[in-house]
Amino acid sequence: MHYLTLPELLNLAQRLGADEVRDYGLLDSALARPQSSVFGQDAYPDVWQKAAALMESLARNRALVDGNKRIACYATWVFLHMNGHPLDADFDVDEAERFVLDVCQGALDVPKIAAQLPRFAR
Repeated sequence: MHYLTLPELLNLAQRLGADEVRDYGLLDSALARPQSSVFGQDAYPDVWQKAAALMESLARNRALVDGNKRIACYATWVFLHMNGHPLDADFDVDEAERFVLDVCQGALDVPKIAAQLPRFAR
């Protein structure tokens, strides 16, 4: 399993023009969350749950001054791509936008996010 590093995430944010960081601790926390464990077991046992934890943390923590939704989406797709699940070229952009907005507004928790992510990947 490949996890995004802080330099990689900052590079993605810079590509989006959203590189002004409000709180590096929140970024570190979001990046660490997919790797967390409870009593020696992965808290997020599969790639979809790990990606969902990353997306939710980046979207809701507001670690950037601007672009939190964009980086949540972009970083999640990059994470999935690095782990063998690239974005489907034919995904519905409007559906993906509604999905990310639901994540940002707290309408979806990690299991629900994880259940929906495969619809956008190959």
